[in-house]
Amino acid sequence: MPLPRVTILMACHEGAAHLEAQLASIAAQEGVDWHLVASDDGSRDATPEILAAFRARNPARVTLRAGPCRGAAAHFLDLLCASDLPEGTLDAPVALSDQDDIWYPEKLKQALFRLEMASCAPLAPAVYSARSRHVTADGRPLGWSRQHHGAASFGNALVENRVSGHAAVLNPAALALVRAVGAVDVPFHDWWLYLLVTACGGTVICDPAVVLDYRQHTGNVLGAPRGVLARLSRLARVLGPEGPRLQAANRTALARAAPWLMREAHALLSDLDRAPRAGPARAARLARLGVSRRHAPADAALWLAAALGRV
Repeated sequence: MPLPRVTILMACHEGAAHLEAQLASIAAQEGVDWHLVASDDGSRDATPEILAAFRARNPARVTLRAGPCRGAAAHFLDLLCASDLPEGTLDAPVALSDQDDIWYPEKLKQALFRLEMASCAPLAPAVYSARSRHVTADGRPLGWSRQHHGAASFGNALVENRVSGHAAVLNPAALALVRAVGAVDVPFHDWWLYLLVTACGGTVICDPAVVLDYRQHTGNVLGAPRGVLARLSRLARVLGPEGPRLQAANRTALARAAPWLMREAHALLSDLDRAPRAGPARAARLARLGVSRRHAPADAALWLAAALGRV
């Protein structure tokens, strides 16, 4: 019986320091027929040479292409929406990959199992995410990513991301949805996946399993928050003065996706638009509509931000 196919989409930029370890972990994946599409965003280090050598060792499994050179989110969405993906990609799950992590051998097999077991219709979009172990640049353990509280939902997705891009795997229906909407201009590609799939009635799986080492170093585009102060800093970025800009970009992208949104998502967005712009009444409206981060301290900050007119 043939192994299930998975296409891995990797976005690279100046990744030579850790790329070989990540490629080795991809080659060691168990129980799947993996194919890699690696896109390089104009690297000036040894990244192109490392990718070319890996393709030479795996000529039937590796495709190389050039990125758009517009940042990480645009790079991943360019990959997801590319017209030149290898044959068979659109009919099988697609996994996203950073250039500097280390996948555990069962990572993809675990994702496919959870996607298959999810209580969603075969043609409904679904995206898988999981936890990671945080490690230093040289691989020393730092801790683990957090587990989210409560169920995934569109109301939660409006104010919080639960999909870790480095662990994300999309079923064919989710990939088709992303491609139908197109390469929107959003601040974070993984947050966009959470927003889009929940807005369209799909399933988001947040697996408590730890499936990879997430390397933390000075070159991270967006590292993992560790400790109370780091989490507060990340929360302040979303709910503070920068929050309205991030939310406006997401809302513009959702407007482009309007033909695919479920009726309930349209209704929630309309209710938000009719709500008071600030003050306790806005915070109360968000709570009534289910716009929540599902964690008491984080929700307290959310209600404050809403009262200040930043959400």
